Amino acid sequence: ALLDMEENKITLDSLEKGTDNPGFSSVGEERLYDECDGPCGESKEERRREGKGRFSSCCRKALQPASKAKRFCKAHAKVLRMVVLGLLGVAYLCYFIAACWLNFQRALALVVMTAVVVFFICWSLFKKHCGAKVMLLLSPVWKCFQKSWPWLKWLLWVALLGGLITWLALDTSRNPEQLISLAGFCFLVLFLFACSKHHGAVSWRAVFWGLGIEFLFGLLILRTTPGIQAFRWLGDQIQFFLGYTTAGSSFVFGNTLIEEVFAFQALPIVVFFSCVMSILYYLGIMQWLIVKISWLLQVSMGTTPTETLSVAGNIFVGQTEAPLLIRPYLADMTRSEIHTVMTGGFSTIAGSVMGAYISFGIDAASLIAASVMAAPCALAMSKLVYPEVEESKFKGKASIRLSSGQEQNILEAASNGAAASVGLVANIAANLIAFLAVLEFINSALRWFGEMVDIEGLSFQVICSYVFMPVAFLMGADWADSPLVAELLGIKIFLNEFVAYQHLATYKKNRLSGLEEWDGSRKQWISERAERIATFALCGFANLGSIGIMLGGLASMVPQRKGDLASVVLRALLTGCCVSMLNACLAGLLHVPTEVGDCVTFLSTTNFSSTSYTMYTCCKQLFASSVLKNGTVSFTGAWAGLAESVLCLTQCCGHYNHTSC
Repeated sequence: ALLDMEENKITLDSLEKGTDNPGFSSVGEERLYDECDGPCGESKEERRREGKGRFSSCCRKALQPASKAKRFCKAHAKVLRMVVLGLLGVAYLCYFIAACWLNFQRALALVVMTAVVVFFICWSLFKKHCGAKVMLLLSPVWKCFQKSWPWLKWLLWVALLGGLITWLALDTSRNPEQLISLAGFCFLVLFLFACSKHHGAVSWRAVFWGLGIEFLFGLLILRTTPGIQAFRWLGDQIQFFLGYTTAGSSFVFGNTLIEEVFAFQALPIVVFFSCVMSILYYLGIMQWLIVKISWLLQVSMGTTPTETLSVAGNIFVGQTEAPLLIRPYLADMTRSEIHTVMTGGFSTIAGSVMGAYISFGIDAASLIAASVMAAPCALAMSKLVYPEVEESKFKGKASIRLSSGQEQNILEAASNGAAASVGLVANIAANLIAFLAVLEFINSALRWFGEMVDIEGLSFQVICSYVFMPVAFLMGADWADSPLVAELLGIKIFLNEFVAYQHLATYKKNRLSGLEEWDGSRKQWISERAERIATFALCGFANLGSIGIMLGGLASMVPQRKGDLASVVLRALLTGCCVSMLNACLAGLLHVPTEVGDCVTFLSTTNFSSTSYTMYTCCKQLFASSVLKNGTVSFTGAWAGLAESVLCLTQCCGHYNHTSC
């Protein structure tokens, strides 16, 4: 009996291997029961193990088809992937054709996006399969080009310089005030060169290429019709996209709060934008964009991959998030490279807070343009102020590996992005409360000190308006607008850009509402040109409070480099301030005034129940055309001899003051 039991014994090995055990048969079980004259002490345990083994065997048999399917999918994964992608491509092609057939104008944005994606897919496939052959075929041409480059580059520089001077002469002849912005641009570059750490080691290739790329970006965005339309469309889409925030914030806070309270109106946008950016990082879209932009800057300017990647990342993310892209390399970077990383952070703003500024009413296209233009300018000015004198470990390195997120799926990425924004939202709210309270206290103290010596209305803004007024004027703002632009600059540098953009939004709202330009001795708004200049000048994290944020963020990544970080941070802050001002000078140089339409038709058909900037401009034109002589009003220019002239003048006088009224 014992021999039979040993032969029929159930073991874990048998269960794991799934072998048939003769002890499972009912005959064997009855035989064991009879030999023991009743249930043995171990029979219950054995029967339980038998049940588990039987269940495991049934599960394996049931799962055999699934296992075979899994093995088949693994063996033919490549073919199946191609089939699925092919089916998806055919489905999208049918959808694309249907959309274009039904309404091509409506599907124009879809056509552009599809064309861009198809181009990069084709380029990637071409580079993968034919790149080496094409390079081998073109190698004789490349060798010939390298031999001719020493004299060809000087010819190219002379041609570019001559073309630039000719264009500037023709363009500024129509708007001479643009020359002031050009003078300010040159002054700021010379000022930064005077502040350079090593004057003799400046890489002029990086400087000139960086400024050239910035100018080309500005020319494309601010002057060409396709660029203007593309960025205007992009700005409109971003505003439309940010409108989806209302769905979440209205559910949580209610419609009343999000319409009346700033914290519930603007700050939820930061949460939404942070969530979207996290999803884009998980999908790899942000990394792809950053790599493409950094490749362009690196190839043209000759900067190292690490610093270039960080600055390119600053277009989309903040001053402490962008260095995370190159975190493994920070410990080995030179002081010049660290200075560049810091300058990139100070020169730009994060995409999340950009959404909040857009919600204020700041022009979205200008904010996007300022962020894009700041990247090459930050690289150029950083290499001007702190040139490379050490041997970089990353010079000539082909590529840098970008780290990806730790999220397992897209839902986790969205959740992590929203959760990460809570600290940012709390930081913004706390800073606004603190800075606005401190500003009010400073103004109260300054008014008290001013009254001691009979100076009325002394405030922090007034002091800034005098200190920064020459800078504002050099950037291209009219002399009358310069004090207000200078106030905004002072608030941005000594407090933060969030408060400054709030003030700028108020000025813009007053202008668009058609308020009088002057309320006594106080200017209520600034011109459209000054608005654009201020928008570019404020677009950056370069303020005194950001020093602590920058040092804290980078020191947590590379604590062994605290001394180096502290030694370059003030120089980087100055460079970041000047980069934003250089962008503002370029915006002033390339700004084209908005032409006023036919004021006669506008005033003859408009409803004077409310005012607007167009109404204000046309009424001022009407006032300038009116002549008061011997108690009789007559009109010149387009208003002469029109029956509606007197009626329009009467209506304009109901809203605005003038001697003709």
